[in-house]
Amino acid sequence: MLKMFMIEYKDIGWWYWLVTAILLTAGVLGNELGFISAIGLTSFQLIHYIIREKGVKAFPVQVRFWYLTLLIVSLPEPMQWLYWVPCVGTWAQIIFGYCAMARLVSLWPWNRKEKLSLKHLIKTFLSRPVRGNIQQGFSRK
Repeated sequence: MLKMFMIEYKDIGWWYWLVTAILLTAGVLGNELGFISAIGLTSFQLIHYIIREKGVKAFPVQVRFWYLTLLIVSLPEPMQWLYWVPCVGTWAQIIFGYCAMARLVSLWPWNRKEKLSLKHLIKTFLSRPVRGNIQQGFSRK
């Protein structure tokens, strides 16, 4: 049963996501400063990963960029209900290692070798989480 959990406490990225999940939880519970703080932390994390990965094309950088974009799009008050998506998704990432954003980003044409198909979509979203990133879990053709 414990195999279903993927707590990566030795990874700095995991800690970034944990703090972000806590901030988003505060936000959806009514403290709007949680949303602003999550955007700030994610911006910092994005810069950190651009430096760490030595460029903006690296897959971890792309995931953080699109995650930040989702947080910013959700900031206006009429859109704040949307914060539930990254809030729940980030908790899934830190507890189970399932990152829906990474799976979505892996489908961009420049990130995949396979033709986009229903079979590929099912494999992408329903495969078990892997350590590292989702691209490492698929064979590259």
